[in-house]
Amino acid sequence: MSTVMQKIKDIEDEMAKTQKNKATAHHLGLLKAKLAKLRRELLEPTTKGGGGAGEGFDVTKSGDARVGLVGFPSVGKSTLLNKLTGTFSEVASYEFTTLTCIPGVITYRGARIQLLDLPGIIEGAKDGKGRGRQVISTARTCNCILIVLDAIKPITHKRLIEKELEGFGIRLNKEPPNMTFRKKEKGGINFTSTVANTNLDLDTVKAICSEYKIHNADVSLRFDATADDLIDVIEGSRKYIPCIYAVNKIDQISLEELEILDKLPHYSPVSAHLEWNLDGLLDKIWEYLNLTRIYTKPKGLNPDYEDPVILSSRRKTVEDFCCRIHKDMLKQFKYALVWGSSAKHKPQRVGKEHELEDEDVVQIIKKV
Repeated sequence: MSTVMQKIKDIEDEMAKTQKNKATAHHLGLLKAKLAKLRRELLEPTTKGGGGAGEGFDVTKSGDARVGLVGFPSVGKSTLLNKLTGTFSEVASYEFTTLTCIPGVITYRGARIQLLDLPGIIEGAKDGKGRGRQVISTARTCNCILIVLDAIKPITHKRLIEKELEGFGIRLNKEPPNMTFRKKEKGGINFTSTVANTNLDLDTVKAICSEYKIHNADVSLRFDATADDLIDVIEGSRKYIPCIYAVNKIDQISLEELEILDKLPHYSPVSAHLEWNLDGLLDKIWEYLNLTRIYTKPKGLNPDYEDPVILSSRRKTVEDFCCRIHKDMLKQFKYALVWGSSAKHKPQRVGKEHELEDEDVVQIIKKV
């Protein structure tokens, strides 16, 4: 492990010394590919056995979505969890009070959202220091990440946490790169682009591919991609997760400082201790989770508005709705009646490919 760490440090040092320009782009691309491979080695334990993931880290996924609270020690993650969910996570003014992963559940707008209070991250977690490895591995399973920052401590913490998460292949508030990468049997590296490219050329692409022992592939870009984007696509294990920055302890800063914080993107200022703006934070979590609520309507009865079926925004067809209720439902499915914004008229008779919208009402008609 220490040799891998040393190699990572050497490459990072060399990248810091190398000037960024067109002549060195090829060399930097190669270094980035090597770095990504070494990071992956750190993440994958070499032995099959090992001591397990550590107490409290194998938290069973429950509810409709999962939100992880990530941050440095003593920024108020546990207080925030306690106030939002009523779960008890030990709180103290010294650092590293929370040593395992504490789950709590909130019911918000009919959806059950699991909140995880993860132990404090320390700098260098991506290189295996502290419990960082387990913390960030758990963060990878979340639907949304809540980075808790301290309003009194500098915003430099934000950059450090982002760097740690990016080192583990988590991309915050980003979309997957719009490019296709396809391996083939022969024909060498074929590189095409529909836009003018300022960062990548054929030599850099070949160098990065050869680092992964790929000598035949089609690479086509539909945007101005960087070497990092290409490495992300080749690695294929990147997680694209929406992220909110909850700036805690705003009761200890001035109004002018608060106004500056308010202009930053993806931010939500809160005071967990005094319960300021917790509703605003929950609204933002809901917006970033992008969930779809579907109400069921039994035949001859009124719709059940108390207990919606929750679907993700990416998978919200009538088929997904049926699978969410019971996997055998599709076998008896004849058609569905839909009321709501996705229906052209009320009710609309639809098949299982129909895309549903938030707060639609659905009645399933079964085969007789």
